[in-house]
Parts: sequence; C-alpha cells; structure tokens
Amino acid sequence: MNNYETVFILTPVLSEDQMKDTVKKFSKILKENGSKIINEEMWGLKKLAYPIQHKSTGFYNLFEFEAAPEAISKLETEFRRDETIMRFLTTALDKHAMAYNEKRRKGEFNKKSKSKEEVVT
Repeated sequence: MNNYETVFILTPVLSEDQMKDTVKKFSKILKENGSKIINEEMWGLKKLAYPIQHKSTGFYNLFEFEAAPEAISKLETEFRRDETIMRFLTTALDKHAMAYNEKRRKGEFNKKSKSKEEVVT
C-alpha cells in the first residue's frame, strides 16, 4: 500500500447536495478497492487559473489515502467517465510529503511563532 493524494475539480453548476453525492461516490470507489482514506477536504468553490469548459470556477476537493497502485487506475477511470469532473491530479506521497500533510492537518503552519527577541527577554 502506497500513500497518495488526489485533488479534483467538480463543475460549478452542481448543487451542494449533488456535489456532496459525487464526492461520496468517489470515496466509496476508493473504499471498495481496499483503500483507506486518511483525510478528506472540501475546499469549496474557487476561481480557476484559466477557463475550463467555458467555466471560471469549480468545486475543489482533496483525498489523502493509502491504496494499492491498481486502485489508482480504477479511480482515474471513474474520474474520466464522470462528466462533472473538470480536472483531477493524483500524486504519490513520499515520507516528507506525509509529514508535511500531518503538520498541515494539525494546523501547525497557522500558529504564530515568537520571534527570537521575544523568547530571550
């Protein structure tokens, strides 16, 4: 089992319920193929860097999961079949990326750190 991260963009014409149902569908596909979802995030409606299919916004979603390599091909096949998916990208994670994601989930990058002068005095 390897660690992966998939970001996919759904078309903005979906209702919130349709969007959530689509995300659940892909989560179910991963679980049916023996994957373990570590983290799932809905980033919401974001502006795209460039128009895709004449649309300037899309619903961004992230899955971080453990899976066998065969599960990735099945997931990406389903992404290609679904007309609500505008773009997707799956990335294999190494130990450094896993450590970074763990810190990001815990919110360690959002905390203000004290400057050296404040610590000394």
